[in-house]
Amino acid sequence: MSEPSPITVPQGIPEIEAATPAPKRADPEVLIITGMSGAGRTRAAGVLEDLDWFVVDNLPPMMIVPLVDMMTKAGSSVERLAVVVDVRGREYFGELAQALQHLHDSGVTHRILFLDARDDVLVRRYESVRRPHPLQGDGRILDGIEAERRILASLAERADVVVDTSELSVHDLAKEVRDTVAAGAADSLRVNVVAFGFKYGLPLDADHVVDVRFLANPYWITELRHLTGQDEAVRQYVLGRPGAKEFIDRYVAALEPVLAGYLAEEKRYVTIAVGCTGGKHRSVAIAGEIADRLRRDGQRVTVTTRDLGKE
Repeated sequence: MSEPSPITVPQGIPEIEAATPAPKRADPEVLIITGMSGAGRTRAAGVLEDLDWFVVDNLPPMMIVPLVDMMTKAGSSVERLAVVVDVRGREYFGELAQALQHLHDSGVTHRILFLDARDDVLVRRYESVRRPHPLQGDGRILDGIEAERRILASLAERADVVVDTSELSVHDLAKEVRDTVAAGAADSLRVNVVAFGFKYGLPLDADHVVDVRFLANPYWITELRHLTGQDEAVRQYVLGRPGAKEFIDRYVAALEPVLAGYLAEEKRYVTIAVGCTGGKHRSVAIAGEIADRLRRDGQRVTVTTRDLGKE
């Protein structure tokens, strides 16, 4: 049996001189996500993206500086940038030190999040997805892991936050990232309330389906037939039907523990589908009212009228 081919190990990340003055803290904020392959970098990036960070994955370190310079220009709407940088960049990875030094000298607020895991855990994760380690070459997965550790050793020592993901589930990792990196960020769902017509089929992405066909249909009122649930006359008619406001009160109250539970389980998006026969009158009016109630409770809500105009 032939010996595995030797693995070429690039130089590690040089240290920044200790005498360099501490940077002046200023916006925008930059987070460098790095660490061992298989330790959860992609999941961490996804968590920050859900928290409205601008996230770039597998960016060559040389591109960090121009990207940050674009952020600092007047008129830029990007205030928080997360960049995933790792050994997939191969020979470009060694330029990370210069990029970090530039951020340091420029006074840009930046931190390094380093994700790690035990070797045995990383091996199991790679075996489960049946993919090679980016540095293993013709050797074993463990050879690639050992090479990567040597490359990242100095960067791990410089990291502001180190998270060992060996015993963390994907949900635990998400919570850890929020608590240690994005503490104070708004912890809310993105709720989409969809008004639809049953005769056109259920929305495929609905998490909850509400049937409001128990309310009298404005379609049979000549003066209201040509209008929609977005018109005030239809809205007043629908919300004035017996049981309409009581239903909305009870439904929104019932949603409170559900939405809180979604947050606890790291579900960040929820679709509430409100249906009537054609998706024109009742569902549109009720969906708008439910959305208004949820907004008053602090939720981020959008309203979609899927079938409006199909008749």
